[in-house]
Amino acid sequence: MSQDLATRLRDEGFAFVGGDDMRALLGGTPRDWATFAASWNDLHLDRYMADGGRYRRRRHALFAATPRTLARKPHGPHFQSLEYNPLHGGIDRWFEPITDEIGASESLRTILAWSRDVFGALRPATPAWNVEVHQFRIEASAGALGKPTPEGVHRDGVDYVLVLLVQRVNIASGTTTIHRADGATLGSFTLAAPFDAALVDDARLSHGVTPVEPIDPALPAHRDVLVVTFRAA
Repeated sequence: MSQDLATRLRDEGFAFVGGDDMRALLGGTPRDWATFAASWNDLHLDRYMADGGRYRRRRHALFAATPRTLARKPHGPHFQSLEYNPLHGGIDRWFEPITDEIGASESLRTILAWSRDVFGALRPATPAWNVEVHQFRIEASAGALGKPTPEGVHRDGVDYVLVLLVQRVNIASGTTTIHRADGATLGSFTLAAPFDAALVDDARLSHGVTPVEPIDPALPAHRDVLVVTFRAA
């Protein structure tokens, strides 16, 4: 199935994978998934929001990958040029690091190794990858939408992107859309269940996510995703 997925990515530039299929691709639910998912309760407020929003929490980590190895790198900033992120680009953004426990977890290592194999199959001549991992929580409340992509439809300035849903709590909307360079929409998919995933060839296509809102405005509401980017080293 991973080979079929690589073919879809090569031909179309993106793929949406339902949670059941994604679990199967990963070899089943990792044994520490509950602990992994619970770590989203310990994210820190993103203080770089140019719109003044206080709805995004995150942690960040850097990894290096080769076809046979996967290693965490010393903590460093997340940087995007203004070309790719006109809202938040052009500066080093230092986020709280992903904890050592989560960085070494079976869940994350399984996802990273699988991603490396899928993306590596598309670029077999690439000897090494720079990998960035982001834990995101987008919160919404009565009268205050949460914006998973406040910069709008965009590219990340990398080669490939994986977005994997960890959980949704009392959240409506949050539809991922995929676009050609001319803005035409090629596909859309709402990550609704754990392990639902979107994979994008970021060099060819752009993506965005519609704002989220609470189903019941009286209750807490959030959308938790893992974002992994691969860029040829």
